[in-house]
Amino acid sequence: MLISSLLFFFLINNTTRFGKHAKEVADRIEQVENGLMGWAQTPSQDLKWSIEERMASYKVPGVSVAVINNYQIEWAKGYGWADVAEQRPVTVHTLFQAASISKSLNAVGVLRLAQEGKIDPDADINQYLTSWKFPYDSLSGGQKISISNLLSHTAGLTINGFPGYAKGEVLPAITDILDGNPPSNTRAVRSQFEPEKMVRYSGGGTTVSQLIVEDITRQPYDKYMQEKVLNPLKMLGSSYTQPPSADAQLLTTAYTSNGDEVKGKYHIYPEQAAAGLWTNPTDLARYIIELQRSYGGKSNKVLSPKMARLMVTPFLKDTTAALGVFIEKVRDDTYFQHSGSNEGYLCQYYGSLSGGRGVVVMTNSNNSGIVREIINSVATVYNWEGFYRPVIKEPVMPTALDRYVGKYATDRGATYVIANRDNRLYLESNLSWQIYFTSQEDFFISSARGDRKFLFDDNGVVTGFTIGNMVAKKIE
Repeated sequence: MLISSLLFFFLINNTTRFGKHAKEVADRIEQVENGLMGWAQTPSQDLKWSIEERMASYKVPGVSVAVINNYQIEWAKGYGWADVAEQRPVTVHTLFQAASISKSLNAVGVLRLAQEGKIDPDADINQYLTSWKFPYDSLSGGQKISISNLLSHTAGLTINGFPGYAKGEVLPAITDILDGNPPSNTRAVRSQFEPEKMVRYSGGGTTVSQLIVEDITRQPYDKYMQEKVLNPLKMLGSSYTQPPSADAQLLTTAYTSNGDEVKGKYHIYPEQAAAGLWTNPTDLARYIIELQRSYGGKSNKVLSPKMARLMVTPFLKDTTAALGVFIEKVRDDTYFQHSGSNEGYLCQYYGSLSGGRGVVVMTNSNNSGIVREIINSVATVYNWEGFYRPVIKEPVMPTALDRYVGKYATDRGATYVIANRDNRLYLESNLSWQIYFTSQEDFFISSARGDRKFLFDDNGVVTGFTIGNMVAKKIE
């Protein structure tokens, strides 16, 4: 799983640079690569790591990054392995599953239909569904669900996400997925409360929008998205086709949090709008830039400025959920963003609504920490004011380190080992993380936000530690 020094040297030179100032860009790339930072910092030392170090720590085989500066892709780069067993490296062209980031491009496709006058985003969804009708019941409170509700997760529908299907499994039709009929592996998409009551994330609702696109256009969903969204955005390496039709050498293999290869190399997602996009950071950066420019009234390749502004406007007051994106305000700046998580894949993008800034990070691993740490590094190097806001911790040196050493277990069967290596304590499960003490009992780790505490009996003997809302008891 670890990246050899020779391979890493090769891959860090696998870079696409956009722009004339190569030396300045190269310096910024180096700073980003060596400035990964987590949720906490200390005043006495900077907790920073290199991409290579964090890929090894998190057991992440491959990473791909694209950075947007002043409405341009300033650079893109691949790191590590697309497939470990095949020794196939990640390049800037390598494709990853975008997972829930698929919902952002889906929203572009749906809003294009609205722009063309083919749908009213605020009308009842059953006005446009012809091959299937949503079965309203008492849980919807007599309120009709709109397309805008589907895109903003305000429809009150079930099914958060989808597990996907192994290669070779029979794939269900979209109507079977929506009704929860075999061979669908999820329950039916139904109301759980009335629309516009609150934001409740629903990949099931996004899948309803996929069927609306097919019923309106009378085209397969992936064909419509290719012709009307991906191609106009110059996302020429990307596709919603499931199973993927791209050259297998361009496809990353998915890996679990333990670093194991997912059976069949990756899962198949007939829920294309919610989870089915295959893409790379460079292509996603093109989408971000076009939305930024359209929002600013400078372009309309796919969406008009009016539709772009609608897309990035939260649907309900005092929420962050817009149409296919989530909105984050950072001091005087506003960003649109979305993350994605499929089996063996994690990714995240950010784009600013002004100033033309952005970043895309994609990985073929279920270990998430490195994604945010890379984004933190980009935001710091490129001076995104106020974006990286770490919690400041004052570390202390605990006494009698060996009293903490041992094996611990929770009531749910999770086990942990605390080990002393060179007078530093490490918390180990499938990964290993250094422990930073802020008192003799309080500590934190860099990979997961939150404070943790060792527990003692009346004699000062360590009996366990807290982890979230659980207690891991010392058993050895």
